[in-house]
Amino acid sequence: MKSTFRRTPLAPQAGSFPIALEAGSIERKIDQVNAYMSHTEDLMIRRIETNDQSYALLYLEGLVDKDFMQAAIIQPLQESIELAPGQVVSSASIAKSSDVVRIGRALLEGYCVAVTENDSEAVMMSAGKKEGRSVEEPRSEQIIKGSHEGFNECLSTNIYLLRKRIKSPKFKLGYYTLGSVTNTKVAIIYMDDLADPKIVEECLKRISSIQLDYLYSAGNIDEWLEEHPFSPFPQTIQSERPDRVVSYLMEGKIAIAVDGSPNVLVLPITFFSFYQSPDDYNSRWIIGSFYRIIRLVSFILATCLPAFYIAIVSYHSEVLPIGILYSVKVSLTYVPLPPILEALLMQTILELLKEAAIRLPSPIAQTIGIVGGLVIGTAVVEAQLVSHTMIVVIGLTAIASFATPLNEFGTSLRILGFPMMLAAALFGFFGISIMLMAIFIHLCKIETLGVPYFTPFGPFKGKENAKDMYLRLPRWMDDKEPQSGKSNPLKPLFSGRWKRS
Repeated sequence: MKSTFRRTPLAPQAGSFPIALEAGSIERKIDQVNAYMSHTEDLMIRRIETNDQSYALLYLEGLVDKDFMQAAIIQPLQESIELAPGQVVSSASIAKSSDVVRIGRALLEGYCVAVTENDSEAVMMSAGKKEGRSVEEPRSEQIIKGSHEGFNECLSTNIYLLRKRIKSPKFKLGYYTLGSVTNTKVAIIYMDDLADPKIVEECLKRISSIQLDYLYSAGNIDEWLEEHPFSPFPQTIQSERPDRVVSYLMEGKIAIAVDGSPNVLVLPITFFSFYQSPDDYNSRWIIGSFYRIIRLVSFILATCLPAFYIAIVSYHSEVLPIGILYSVKVSLTYVPLPPILEALLMQTILELLKEAAIRLPSPIAQTIGIVGGLVIGTAVVEAQLVSHTMIVVIGLTAIASFATPLNEFGTSLRILGFPMMLAAALFGFFGISIMLMAIFIHLCKIETLGVPYFTPFGPFKGKENAKDMYLRLPRWMDDKEPQSGKSNPLKPLFSGRWKRS
């Protein structure tokens, strides 16, 4: 089915049904709406008789708040004498239409529709049910200090969490509808005075080109927006933290929220954004800078540590001191597998344990982690399938990949480790050097919405653009005044500066 892109949630859509309600009896109008809704059995019909008028209220049983509908719609209609439904009900949103398609869309959004004998138009009154998960801390992005609020599956709640933190008239939001079947509501959010107009225009252009039948998560949009789908590096950030998204909005970036998904997309994004955490700004600058450097070091460990082990054992054993070399050689004496197969086996087991722990309930997942780490690790060593040193290397690699604040980027690093190990097994240190060159060339080459991914190093933009990338310097050392992102979207933008008295 060909999908459509619409700015308004209740926009008409052509179909095989009559476009307009027929002038006639209430029963004929009900039949038209019922036919459009495929004669679904949860389409409820409530009839109301007054002194001089009769109404039929149509609504979908699971989408309306029945208590609100009784108090704000049904009771006022029963007590009214001459006034029309739109004049007596106290619903937050009231509209009139004779379009059957628009009436059907309103029913699907939790509206109650009133039809009468003499009026060719139906009155649509909002009575939607407000249910959903409460605001909780995201489990995948936990921090020590700072806000513990997280997005949930309700789009209006997510927008409220952002509006609560940015009380500015420059906070700009636009609603769109994507998915020809699901008709999912999507919100595009940015700061009008900070976001670059060209980047905003390009983002909206790509969203308008999306063609899909169903949309149920932010990840569905992600694949349509990224410029390099075959790159191992994610080109958008999916975050459940309002404070993280607010910080990106204040840097001139764009946020995309999808109804039904707790993840909010942020773009354009750079490589160093994945190594920044809200804890960096909730702690003293020395502590924040220290942990940020540790995370950047983890990038090399997660991608290169098993490869270095394979290269040293296979080709370059002379780089190790005699004592360490003796210990490594002894542990490899009875291992029948070459180092590359050792590493591939243990990396695969690590990924299996991680995937199993995610799918299981929390108490069982903890048990699986302990059993996998101790029992399986000990068993493969005693069975002389892998060496003790390999267990240590794989363990450090896993810890380094988990040090990344965003899980998706850590997974990308572990994936990069596989070709790195193959290169080390074939060419030693030379293979590792070639792979690292290829990775950094790729990082310098790719862009997100026209913004270089490896900013400020590719291309190099000077120390002014690198102040908040790999170090978190004190805010009073920031000598830049608040500025608009429209002039240069690559510069880090700050909401202000602190001055010491």
